[in-house]
Parts: sequence; C-alpha cells; structure tokens
Amino acid sequence: MNFSMKLREASERNNSLLCIGLDTDLEYVPRKFLMETNPIVYFNRAIIDITRNLVCAYKLNLAFYESLGIPGIDALRRTVKYIPKDIPVIGDAKRSDISNSARHYAKALFEVWNFDAATVNPYMGEDAIQPFLEYRDKTVFVLCLTSNKGAEDFQIPDKLYLKVAHKIKEWNVYNNCGAVVGATHPDQVAEIRKAIEDATMLVPGIGAQKGDLNKVVANGLNASCEGLIINVSRGIIYASTGEQFEEDIVKKTVEYREAINLARGQVRCN
Repeated sequence: MNFSMKLREASERNNSLLCIGLDTDLEYVPRKFLMETNPIVYFNRAIIDITRNLVCAYKLNLAFYESLGIPGIDALRRTVKYIPKDIPVIGDAKRSDISNSARHYAKALFEVWNFDAATVNPYMGEDAIQPFLEYRDKTVFVLCLTSNKGAEDFQIPDKLYLKVAHKIKEWNVYNNCGAVVGATHPDQVAEIRKAIEDATMLVPGIGAQKGDLNKVVANGLNASCEGLIINVSRGIIYASTGEQFEEDIVKKTVEYREAINLARGQVRCN
C-alpha cells in the first residue's frame, strides 16, 4: 500500500487530519519513564498506544534521535517498528545532496528505516530530489515555506516559496510529491494550495509555534476537503508530566483533532 492510500484510510478510520510529531527530548520525558533502559522507546510507545486511534500519521524528526548516538538510533528503529502498520510514518530528515549521495539518503530513509514519507530540501534542485521520487509508493515532502522566523531571509522575499510550489507540481509526476508549509504563514498557504493543486501539504507550526489553525484549514484543504496533514509535536507529547500523563495526552490530542475537524466543517468542498 502506498503512502497516499495508507494516509487516506487512516484519516477516514480515525476521522483525523492530525499528525503527532514524536520529537522526543529526554529533558522533557516524565520521570516515570527515566528508569527504563531506553526511556525514549517507552515514552514513544506510551504516546502511540493512547493516540493510535486519533491520528492520521506520526512524524519523527531524526535530529532528536541522531543526537543521542547509538541509543537514539536504537530508539528510532524500535519506535518505527512499533507504530501500527496501517498508520503512515514520516521521516523528518530534510535531506538533499548531489544525485549520487541523494540515492543513498533515499535508500536509508525508505529501505533501511522504512518510512512511508520523508522531508527533503529543494535548494539543490531536481536532480537532488529525483532519487527520492523514484520510490513511487513513498511520498516526498519538499520544504516550501517553513514555520521558523528565518523563512523571512530567503523564502518570503520575491516569493521564492511560490517558485518551489510550482516545481512541486512539476515534480509530482507519480502523485508522490507534496509540500511542507508552516502554519505560521496562513495567508501564503492559499497561494501554495493553488500552485500545487491537489498535492498533500505537511503543516507544522500549529502547536507551540501558535500558527493559525482555522486559516490554515480554510486555505489549505484541496477540492476534496483533504490534502492536509497537520502536525503537532510539543503541544501534545509534552502536555503533561504528572500522574495523569495518559489522560492528559489523550485529552490534548482529542482537542487538536476536534479543532481541526471543526475548522474543516466550515469549508465548502466539492
């Protein structure tokens, strides 16, 4: 099953456009997990167990795992393996390089780690992206307009993000190329949606970065009221460190899912 099919089925089954980012930082892991041999593994498993029926996807930022060396790599491997097979997993790696190196990056993300999708950086152009796109059952999310303040340095002047968006449409030959678009730029989301047509957007920046959820949903849904994966990381996984950890995480996840669905219900689609 390719990424798009798995995403659609998970979204419909769980009535959700919400993706949880498992960007796990030991500094914020509740004390009760710190006694385990690999706390990140057990923390991630707890999150997955209580949210698997509420999300459309999970996203793992590789930086949080690679920075811990071998234990972090082990936690990444075990977490990806633990996620139910019917929920897509996105490897947030933002990789890019000359084509020969890009082939190895793509192989690592899609064959070794077995991610269903991955994020890539478009700065080096088509030949750096093509090796990822050759995995036709996977999806490649190209950084288009990121949620951080530094987006103002290069991406927003002269509307570079629109140039990237038009390239995403051009590269979407196999229906496996999407865009990363930060929720902190809700007005530009509408421009990007028009440029990429029905391609899927991965949208970070709703939680701790306080992006405008209602505008993002209104501007970002495609004609079928789909095409959005709205990621929340810190806003969910660090919602509680207390005794009611599980209850608090579920409550926060439901709040985000329902807020997205409420905003989605206000949009008229074909």
